[in-house]
Amino acid sequence: MGTSGNDRRIDNIEFNVSDIARSREFYGKAFGWSFTDYGPAYCEFTDGRLTGGLTTGGPVRSGGPLVILYADDLAATQSRLEAAGARIVKPVFEFPGGRRFHFADPDGYELAVWSAN
Repeated sequence: MGTSGNDRRIDNIEFNVSDIARSREFYGKAFGWSFTDYGPAYCEFTDGRLTGGLTTGGPVRSGGPLVILYADDLAATQSRLEAAGARIVKPVFEFPGGRRFHFADPDGYELAVWSAN
């Protein structure tokens, strides 16, 4: 398997929000972000450098957005994380465009890892 050049790098930031339209308006006005809708529960944003998402697919996170890393090999990354002491808090699931899982680091911060494969 070839490498993407993005393996083990932060790839996406996801905000759980209560109202996507309100969040689009806020971030568009405040920072000039542009948006692409992917159905009623997900909207991608870009600031021109970083891509992220606004979603109503979960509770609003008072601790901040979900940091999402990319992995060329999702299973190997999950094994490496577990060996390092991570706790899997959401098992691998599929979504349009790939698969991902969520883990908690030793301090309890929740992050996610996704792969297009």
